[in-house]
Order: sequence, then C-alpha cells, then structure tokens
Amino acid sequence: MRGKSRKRGGFLASEIIVALTVLGAVLIGFALSLHAFTQFNRYQLVRQCCIAAAQAQLDSITATGKPISQQDLQRLWPKLSVSIEESAGTGQWKGMKLVQVKVSGKSFRKEVRVQLARYILTEPFLQYETRWEPVAERGQ
Repeated sequence: MRGKSRKRGGFLASEIIVALTVLGAVLIGFALSLHAFTQFNRYQLVRQCCIAAAQAQLDSITATGKPISQQDLQRLWPKLSVSIEESAGTGQWKGMKLVQVKVSGKSFRKEVRVQLARYILTEPFLQYETRWEPVAERGQ
C-alpha cells in the first residue's frame, strides 16, 4: 500500500497569487475613485462658500447700502477673494443700480468663480398712506 503515488500540484499557490493580484487591482481602483470623489466634494464646498459670500454681499448692500467690510469677509471666508462692481441700470431698469459681486476661491488646482448680480433701487421706497375703514361704513 505504500506504493501509491501522491499527486502534488501548484494549483493552490497560483490561485492565491491571482486572487491577491485581483484584490490589489480592486483596491487601487477604489483608492483612485475615492480621491476623485474627494476632489469633487471639495470643489462643491468651495463653490457653495463662494455663493454664500456673494449672496451675503448683495443682501448687505440691499439692506444697508454698504457692502460687508473686508475684515469681516476675511474672517468669515478667509480663502475667498471678493470684488464688487456697480453700474447704472439701463432700459426698464433705469433709476436702479446694477450690483455685480464676483467671488473666487481655489479648490486643489482648480479656480472656482461665481458671479451674482442684483438690481437695487437707488430711490427710497414709495410709501402709500392706507386707511382702514370698518366694513359697515363702506356702504353708506
């Protein structure tokens, strides 16, 4: 009974090598896609910050007539640069001023630029006098 020959093969070793190679390729693909998602999310975050800064400037100019101070802008959005351009309205917008706010920031190697604009009244709002009369007196 000792004369039985045992068959030895390298099948197990080659299976392990192929499995590790496939696993390595999957991990490399996962790492690359994770990096791409990180860059995209960072770009979107900087873009949202740019929109928030521009909207805050427009709201401040609309409400108070003055932009947010440069010191406050740097405190709130330290990595963004903000510029404001004002021009007179034309056509149907005559009598108003056009305020354009341009904000830019950096996300990795990409430059993020956002421009928002709004027409603002240069004259104070017209105030109308309203009178309230009781309902019974209207018919008389």
